[in-house]
Amino acid sequence: MSEKYNQLFRQLLKFGVVGAINTGIDFAVLNVLSALTGIRSGTGIIWLNSAAFTVAVANSYFMNKYWTFAARGAVRAGEASSFLLVSLVGLGINGGIVFWITTYINPLFGFGIALWENVAKLIATGVSLVWNFIGYKLLVFRQRINPGA
Repeated sequence: MSEKYNQLFRQLLKFGVVGAINTGIDFAVLNVLSALTGIRSGTGIIWLNSAAFTVAVANSYFMNKYWTFAARGAVRAGEASSFLLVSLVGLGINGGIVFWITTYINPLFGFGIALWENVAKLIATGVSLVWNFIGYKLLVFRQRINPGA
């Protein structure tokens, strides 16, 4: 396998680790907010999901910048703006899926509403993960990849 593919594979593995950490943060914040407010569906879930996603994305920026894509130097406004734009599209994808599943599909398999909310979040996370990796790699950190990382 060529060095280019080895580098891509390493980035995918690192992105997966960062994604797992951020998914944990995202789920934890959403579940805490849902437990505190009692909101588990409807338009209120969009706001709670947005808050949880935002906390996870802030962490994601730094982990992906410095570890996954090995970008060096201080935070640059253009890079942070691009990251935010890609993440906001990811948030739209993520939030839309969570809203749609929790609002329009009754819990299946005997799941309670809290577990169903987490199933919706898991599906949404998988879809938005694909978008985020492509966006971060091709739009945000494209010129800052360190082949030896």
